[in-house]
Amino acid sequence: MFIQPKILTSFAGYSKTLFAKDVLAGITVGIVALPLAMAFAIASGLKPEAGIFTAIIAGGLISLLGGSRVQIGGPAGAFIVIVYGIVERYGVSNLLLATAMSGAFLILMGAFRLGTLVRFIPIAVIIGFTNGIAFLIGLSQLKDFFGLSIDKMPAQFFPALQTLYQAADTFNPIALSVACGSLAVIILWKLFHKHFGHLSHIPGTVIAMVVATVVTTLWDLPIDTIGSRFGGIPSGLPHFEWIPISWDNAQFMLAPALTLALLGAIESLLCARIADSLIHDRHNSNQELMAQGVANVVTPFFGGMPATGTIARTVTNVESGASTPIAGIVHALTLLIIILFAAPLAKDIPLAGLAAILMYVAWNMGEWKKFIELKQFRLPYRITILSVFLLTVVMDLTVAVQVGLLSAFITFIYRISSLSRCEIAEANHFPALENQRGRIDAYRIHGAIFFGAVKLLEKIEENLPSQTLLLDLKNVIYVDTSGIDTISELAHLCKVRNIRFIICGLDHQPYEMAQRSGFIEKLQQGSLYPDLISGIEAALHS
Repeated sequence: MFIQPKILTSFAGYSKTLFAKDVLAGITVGIVALPLAMAFAIASGLKPEAGIFTAIIAGGLISLLGGSRVQIGGPAGAFIVIVYGIVERYGVSNLLLATAMSGAFLILMGAFRLGTLVRFIPIAVIIGFTNGIAFLIGLSQLKDFFGLSIDKMPAQFFPALQTLYQAADTFNPIALSVACGSLAVIILWKLFHKHFGHLSHIPGTVIAMVVATVVTTLWDLPIDTIGSRFGGIPSGLPHFEWIPISWDNAQFMLAPALTLALLGAIESLLCARIADSLIHDRHNSNQELMAQGVANVVTPFFGGMPATGTIARTVTNVESGASTPIAGIVHALTLLIIILFAAPLAKDIPLAGLAAILMYVAWNMGEWKKFIELKQFRLPYRITILSVFLLTVVMDLTVAVQVGLLSAFITFIYRISSLSRCEIAEANHFPALENQRGRIDAYRIHGAIFFGAVKLLEKIEENLPSQTLLLDLKNVIYVDTSGIDTISELAHLCKVRNIRFIICGLDHQPYEMAQRSGFIEKLQQGSLYPDLISGIEAALHS
């Protein structure tokens, strides 16, 4: 079946008990998602409701159509830097267009079964840009964390540093106190939450948001809140509005849309793999990409932002007892109920408290231990991870991933080519070759014969024997078109010099490549032997 949402196969052995656990898990995740969705939207340069609407619509669609039983979708911290840059450069309307286009790309990726290819992105590249994004998220929150008077933060790294430096003397000690207090609540709650009985399932981010809001309201603290900056959040359902689409804008947004699609695919499939390890299941990566795509096509028409799988909320979902996509749907309904009946309460949420939550998210998002452990790895790995990190911070994610993939590709080619080797068959292993050197030479090739290792065969051309050349390919696991062309050139050179050319042990993929290229048809009769011993015997009796 072309489309296989996990929800269709998740109810074998389902019971009222499991349903109750799914509902409770969904409510818990919905509460967790509320401060994160608002914080991600605000940090991205959008209104808080953009994050909430995305969590409701995209979260529901991803759970309904996705390829994972427990993954929770919605706005993610990984998108903050990219979305903020798009909003600053192109405006909100073009962000909506880029989001819808990225959704179309994700649908195509899933339809063409490209989900498994995302797994081939090297871990060094993923860690590099993840840490870079986490660093930029933390940097972007310094404004509200310290209560600085800055009208608009630049998206680029060095202008952002300059803006923060110039506004350093405007910091608000009350905002800083609220932010530090919120961060302390989150950390202390994580350390001691098990001592609070039924309340232990509520995450520290929610507790911190509630405490910061209560303190700000009771003492009427002079700091920015959602109400003072955005006028609160609407208490009604999101409205459908057509996105302004033009061919000229679509051309400009092609690169940003591809970046959003690639990052969304990586983030969602990494999250799905983590979920698999927690529930001992296996997700359908292509179906997951299609669900992410549908969600990103639909949400912009309701004022939403890009969405993907979210690791923190997915882990919370699993730890709360979820077993099917019902929990994800309940999470979306919980958020919907909150904005319908409790939206006015959100106006008093302090932005300093949300900044503290994002600081905490950024710290947990980054794999900082990998930087400490760099000395344990080889130089190419260090170069890749550091270059991707620095380019993500200083330039942008697209350039960082391109350079990282190129670096990883070159490193991979070098390593594979270094594993391939060519050695001449010695008489002590093959007695029949005694006193035959220079007349009958046999070479044993190991590894892969591809464009990065064809030099192995080129060296043979410089020392051709006078009568017979044997190539033993028994230990060759792969041959590409460059490799088969080089073998063909070697065979032709032997023919020109009247040297018999024999290939031994040609099997599996190398044999298929030789057949497809027509190389076998060009060989003279008696040129193929199953192993080197039989090939040597044929050479001696020719």
